[in-house]
Amino acid sequence: MTTPRRKYDAAFREEAVRLVLSTDRSVKQVAEEIGVKESTLGNWLARARARSAGGPVPVPVQDRGPVPWDEHAKALAENERLKAEVEFLGKVSAFFAAKQK
Repeated sequence: MTTPRRKYDAAFREEAVRLVLSTDRSVKQVAEEIGVKESTLGNWLARARARSAGGPVPVPVQDRGPVPWDEHAKALAENERLKAEVEFLGKVSAFFAAKQK
């Protein structure tokens, strides 16, 4: 049986990261104190460090919005094109492998 996924608001995440950065406590200690998994807090900390370094910040799945239909349709068309390319390349490689024998 799985446990339901908990959602934490931005203020809670920021406060948890601040606790790790501003105290001498480890990620594990803070995670146990606030009741989250160590890996979850580690992810929040990595995103905060990436933001402060000016690097790309990964967007959590639950924070992503819906994709516009035209963008979705483009992705589906590209997927079909790539599948056709892979199929073609498989046939070509089989053809040349047969010629080598």
